[in-house]
Amino acid sequence: MESQGFDVGEYVDKMALLVDLQLRDEYRDGVVANFERIKAIASLVTEFPIPEEVEVAPVFEP
Repeated sequence: MESQGFDVGEYVDKMALLVDLQLRDEYRDGVVANFERIKAIASLVTEFPIPEEVEVAPVFEP
C-alpha cells in the first residue's frame, strides 16, 4: 500500500532528531535520495499480493 502524503524529507528530519543525529545540510539531500530509493525497493515487497490462504512458516529452514 502506498502511504499517501508520505514526505521522505520530513521523515529524515524527524528521524535525525529522534536518534540525535547531527545531519549536516550538505548531506541531507543525499540521505533523502537514498530513502526515496529504499521506499521504491520496499514497495516491491509491500505491494506484492499474498493470498489469504497462505500461512506463515513457524520455523525458517534454508
